[in-house]
Amino acid sequence: MNHDNRAGEDPEKISLHHALLLENGGVITIVGAGGKTSLMFQLAKVLSSAGDTVLTTTTTKISEPHADQSPCTIVSENVSAIIREATHRIPEQLHITAAHARSRSQDISQGKLIGFMPGDIDRLWQSGLFRWILVEADGAAGRPLKVPSIHEPVIPACSDWVIGVVGLSACGNPLTDKWVFRLKLVSMLTGIRPGETITDAAIVTTLCHDSGILKGSPLGAKRIAFLNQADTPERIAAGRRIIAHMADRNQACRYQRVVLGQLLFDPLVVDFADLRSPE
Repeated sequence: MNHDNRAGEDPEKISLHHALLLENGGVITIVGAGGKTSLMFQLAKVLSSAGDTVLTTTTTKISEPHADQSPCTIVSENVSAIIREATHRIPEQLHITAAHARSRSQDISQGKLIGFMPGDIDRLWQSGLFRWILVEADGAAGRPLKVPSIHEPVIPACSDWVIGVVGLSACGNPLTDKWVFRLKLVSMLTGIRPGETITDAAIVTTLCHDSGILKGSPLGAKRIAFLNQADTPERIAAGRRIIAHMADRNQACRYQRVVLGQLLFDPLVVDFADLRSPE
């Protein structure tokens, strides 16, 4: 096992897409909790700024993006219609968000985009319009930690990368609905009872267990963990402890890399570690 911790490297020189081992284009699926949507749109901004065509979408639901997150949104139940519309928008718009439908609540600010079936993601990829397709494939109701239910996550088989996200703000806080989504499942998987402290080891379990965050990932996809909210010395220290625990368990985890970062300001990447040689 190659445990190559990059601690001490200048974070200003570590770009988000290089830290996530992204190259040559493909389908990236983002699962977990604690910043999936923010990561998706930050990554889309980075990739489209480099001149690449990028589609952001979902197989579940996401909040309709603001203009600063995505300059163009196309909504249609017909995938062929989305492909035709996107063809007209490119190259003027390199980053496009697409969805199957809109779902509105009484509060219009809570409008959601309803995503596609996994097979539709493959059709969008096969169109050849986009160098990158970024898919949010999991819901967490804004909590920093979760364990997926039996029907989650909804990962397209064509995914080349699967990125599992956790929010480090959960570390050291009690196991309650404030900090975790699907509390009973988290408790069952980690062995921590409601009200007890969420430990580093518990977070590692949510990442590494077969029923954890990356459940159902395609066999050939690169597996990357993104430890988000590393924006205080305490959270950075917790993130590095989690990386060390994951290295010890990585024969079961099978992650290529763990990235420690935050999505509020530059630099986005604090550190990363290779847990095994990238395939």
